[in-house]
Amino acid sequence: MTETPLFDRRMLEVLVCPQTQGRLEYDAARQELISHSAHLAFPIRDGIPIMLIDEARDID
Repeated sequence: MTETPLFDRRMLEVLVCPQTQGRLEYDAARQELISHSAHLAFPIRDGIPIMLIDEARDID
C-alpha cells in the first residue's frame, strides 16, 4: 500500500498566492492551499502544491 506524501507546512512560510502575492491557508482535508484574497484554491498533488492559476478552483 502506498501513502500519499504529506504537504510540508513549512512551505507556507515561503509560498504566496501567484495572483495576489497574499498569504495562503492549508486545507488538509481537501489537500489545497487557499487564497482568500483571490478566492482560489490551489491543489496539492503527491505532496506538491500546484501554484498555477489555471489549475486552481474558484471558491466563494
